[in-house]
Amino acid sequence: MFIQTEATPNPATLKFLPGREVMGEGHVADLPDAEAGKRSPLAMRLFAVDGVAGVFLGSDFITVTKSGGEWQHLKPALLGAIMEHFTSGAPILFGDAGGEASAHAEHEGENAEIVAQIKEVLDTRVRPAVAQDGGDITFQGYEAGVVFLNMQGSCAGCPSSTVTLKRGVENMLKHYVPEVTEVRAV
Repeated sequence: MFIQTEATPNPATLKFLPGREVMGEGHVADLPDAEAGKRSPLAMRLFAVDGVAGVFLGSDFITVTKSGGEWQHLKPALLGAIMEHFTSGAPILFGDAGGEASAHAEHEGENAEIVAQIKEVLDTRVRPAVAQDGGDITFQGYEAGVVFLNMQGSCAGCPSSTVTLKRGVENMLKHYVPEVTEVRAV
């Protein structure tokens, strides 16, 4: 098994590509701490490596966030844990712990058409780019021109996420959906 790694814009995260499906298309599992990681045999192996602070499981990638230490020291242990997991035949998540559908929050009411446009822009233009960087962004709400988004994986806590959110996502949404006046992370 050959596992590739990619740097992300967040220096505290590293993206691992095991060359096979992790969660499957359209599903993710955000495991921001060891307690949440108890849902996943894979995450438990990764959290057992000293210095791991968070794990995000994407369709075909794993993003690991470190709390300290250098990647050159952490990476071999993480590669070993990932390889050990996939060769063991253990599930990614325990039985009914299922991954979240990588979906947006529901929104009904008078702004349903605007929200549908926002979700379309996010799904076609924003999320594919963010997934390449080892993260995900989902719609959480819309109120009086303000769009609320949830940032996961390498996006959560990334030093450049505020710039990406304001200059990238906000500008794009304002362009395609004129009713949008601001974007905020939740």
